[in-house]
Amino acid sequence: MKYLVSNFERVLGLFVDHLYFVAISLLISILIAVPLGIVASRIKKLYTPIIGTLGVIYTIPSLALFALLIPFLDLGFKPAVTALVAYTQMILVRNIVTAIRGIEPAVIEAAKGMGMSKWRILWKIELPLALPVVIAGIRIATVSMIGIGAIAAYINAGGLGELIFEGIYQDHPGKIVAGTIAVAILAIMTDIFFRIVARKMKPAS
Repeated sequence: MKYLVSNFERVLGLFVDHLYFVAISLLISILIAVPLGIVASRIKKLYTPIIGTLGVIYTIPSLALFALLIPFLDLGFKPAVTALVAYTQMILVRNIVTAIRGIEPAVIEAAKGMGMSKWRILWKIELPLALPVVIAGIRIATVSMIGIGAIAAYINAGGLGELIFEGIYQDHPGKIVAGTIAVAILAIMTDIFFRIVARKMKPAS
């Protein structure tokens, strides 16, 4: 704690850096996962290949994936973001599919009876009803990103992991503790934020 207090500005700077590349990674992940999840929920034959492929990626150890990306993307921000995006697809896509498939069929049939097209049903009914469950998946994915993102400092991606690795290399427990506490705080704050958002999205009973 002493290092955290006496070097608060540096820890805060790394905290902001960590938040930045996690936020960028999350945005890209959502942009990829939403269409993938919709396709997987619509075309049952594609569900198993999509989830299977994403599951294989998800099982690759983070350091191994970073190492695989370095020859193509070099060190730093790009391989870190790419790895985080790849890791979270499994969580997000499966969650989106579950959310869409969990909608009451009667609601969809009623919309069809009103003459709504498939795309209008998707945007006006299915996605809004699925949103609370999807937000819960985003919460899990974001917390995972924060933890894995700390390891990304190993490939010069910056963030709070930089402090943790410095502490390991320099045998400096204060840096390790400060970095770990900051990562935990960021994860807790993110978890609380998305829980509140998910609660707000739930339809009133």
